[in-house]
Amino acid sequence: MATHVLIPVDDSDRSTAALEFALEEYPSARLTALHVLDPGDIYTATGIETGRLSNYERIREEHENRAENLLETVRRRASEAGVDLETDSVTGDVSETIVDYAENNAVDHVVIGSHGRTGASRILLGSVAETVARRSPVPVTIVR
Repeated sequence: MATHVLIPVDDSDRSTAALEFALEEYPSARLTALHVLDPGDIYTATGIETGRLSNYERIREEHENRAENLLETVRRRASEAGVDLETDSVTGDVSETIVDYAENNAVDHVVIGSHGRTGASRILLGSVAETVARRSPVPVTIVR
């Protein structure tokens, strides 16, 4: 039985399904919801590739505020289910950061939604869940 389950979260329906699955299947395990802020999303929004840095701090703060709001929603949902849930937010490449987090935080299982990205970004960047499943040092459950 898993003792520390990592649940990567974003604002997708699949992420919500993964959270619900973990709350139901692992109520007595240590659960950690992790949100990864992709710096590429901030750079794209600021136009940093064209040298315009003027909005970087404002946009970064907006992304961080959205992440904190998301994690508050996740904590509230876990509380409603009567389950203790830790949360964390980190910045980095999404797939790589999830795998690194699992390796460095005594995680023994990952529960992840089948995809959070949609459209062209998913096609171009590949599936985060697929990459995590291939590279994870621990078992991964992909929730559809």
